Amino acid sequence: MIAVGYMDPGNWATDLEGGSAYGYTLLWVILLSNLLAILLQHLCVRLQVATGLDLAQACQRYYSPAVSRFLWLMAQVGIIAMDLAELLGSAIALQILFNIPLFLGAVITAGDVLLLLALHKLGYRWLESLVGVLIFTIALCLGIELCLAKVEMVKVWQGFIPDPAILHQPRMLFVALGIIGATVMPHNLYLHSSIVGTRSFGTTEASRREALRFGTYDVTLALIFAFLVNASLLILSAAAFHGRPEAVTDIREAHHLLNGVLGSTFAGTLFACALLASGQNATITGTLAGQIVIEGFLKVKPSAWVIRVITRVAALIPALLVIGLAGERYLDALLMWSQVVLSLQLGFACWPLVRLTGNAAVMGSFKSPAWLQTMGWMATALVVGAGIWFIANGIF
Repeated sequence: MIAVGYMDPGNWATDLEGGSAYGYTLLWVILLSNLLAILLQHLCVRLQVATGLDLAQACQRYYSPAVSRFLWLMAQVGIIAMDLAELLGSAIALQILFNIPLFLGAVITAGDVLLLLALHKLGYRWLESLVGVLIFTIALCLGIELCLAKVEMVKVWQGFIPDPAILHQPRMLFVALGIIGATVMPHNLYLHSSIVGTRSFGTTEASRREALRFGTYDVTLALIFAFLVNASLLILSAAAFHGRPEAVTDIREAHHLLNGVLGSTFAGTLFACALLASGQNATITGTLAGQIVIEGFLKVKPSAWVIRVITRVAALIPALLVIGLAGERYLDALLMWSQVVLSLQLGFACWPLVRLTGNAAVMGSFKSPAWLQTMGWMATALVVGAGIWFIANGIF
């Protein structure tokens, strides 16, 4: 369930532009983002196992009402930005596969709320089963396309070496920020810290430590798989599109070009099928996160369908406005900006997570050890610093 958030349409947009514009250079950013995600998701498991609270509930309990409301507002902004990416990605996939106009596709995509409600009533296992099928679809489609592409393995390995050029190339930094935002999504921290609580584990310290250990194994393996998918996307883009006069930033253009570049008439169709699967997959986790955030911060329990409809409508409005007023040519810019907004929101989720898990009064014997606490603050500083650096570059 958590790995899904790391292979959504936002990742497609950022990885596509990253590989097309800079070749394999930004692979190290994907690796770094994944390591940050594993660290932060471990802290989510630790928080739930120690306190029985998810991140939203813990913030509501241990912060002042004013700070708690502010953190809730930031979380909501992140969830809307995430949902916007899923909606646009799914609408683009529907247009590619069935030639449905984007405006109508966006409206149709909004209706997947009904499917989520039906599955949610059946329990988490049904949702997890659907997620597993969709993840397999994504992996299979990308695996076939990588076999068709002419990948330069030497350059792939070189791409995992950090490139200092990112510090003085604003556009590269913009894309890197988008990759971080699309990978270490803030809503996933709230979601995972809650989902861990759906598992049965004992009340003794020994049983809780066992739950912490297995929870960490679980999320680490899942995120390694997500890393392989994300890296595959960027590698595919680099192999197929890098070196063109202009970077390929339009997902629809990439679909058309893949058939010619990879020498197969079904390469573009596979690409669109994987995109649709990723959009529907991420919608499941995003809408669940919206419910968890509202219930945890505001201590209210409205009907699940109310939360899902409100979240989707909030994302649908800007999407339809852009499609209807500005035209389809601005969709990819909107998709990229949604990921940068996620990146800028990350600090407001990372900070309380690291702070609370390092507080002995909150965590008791499960308080993060000094080395883990240090790594957590370093990760937070990196996320916040990257956002500040990007804003400063944009201003000056």
